Amino acid sequence: MDERRIQQEASEALLDIGVSVPLKPVRLPFFKKPLMFRMSMHRPRLSTQIKIARLYLSLDVSYAELEAFDKDEQMQFVAEHGRTIAEMVALTMCGKWWKPVWLVSWMLRHWVDNLYLQVAMMKFVLLLGTESFTNIIRSAEMTNPLKLRLSQKTKGS
Repeated sequence: MDERRIQQEASEALLDIGVSVPLKPVRLPFFKKPLMFRMSMHRPRLSTQIKIARLYLSLDVSYAELEAFDKDEQMQFVAEHGRTIAEMVALTMCGKWWKPVWLVSWMLRHWVDNLYLQVAMMKFVLLLGTESFTNIIRSAEMTNPLKLRLSQKTKGS
């Protein structure tokens, strides 16, 4: 297998299994270790993918530019777009319509380390793309009733 195909299968597996994001540890009395709550990010549905795509496009920055940021540019980016990043990650955690995205986004902003949030956005949210739609578009193009068929082109019927 070529390297691109292996990366694509790994990203598909990651999207299917999900990624667990740790929340802030909670210390309770009479417990030695703090309780660590986690939330899982899973592959979002199409309506959620559309919302994530709109939010990502509103950032007006590419993946390559995000990786090339120095420390000052990263801090400026987080100050300007931190709420949007938290909402993008919250949308992947709230796959059902009844889960409150605003509450999960607030929890992510206040209870998750900034590093985890950035890595979740860079590695998970940006894995979502148009690869899954190419087969649908190709089959729709093949079955388009308004498109001239091979025999209709020569006969003109």
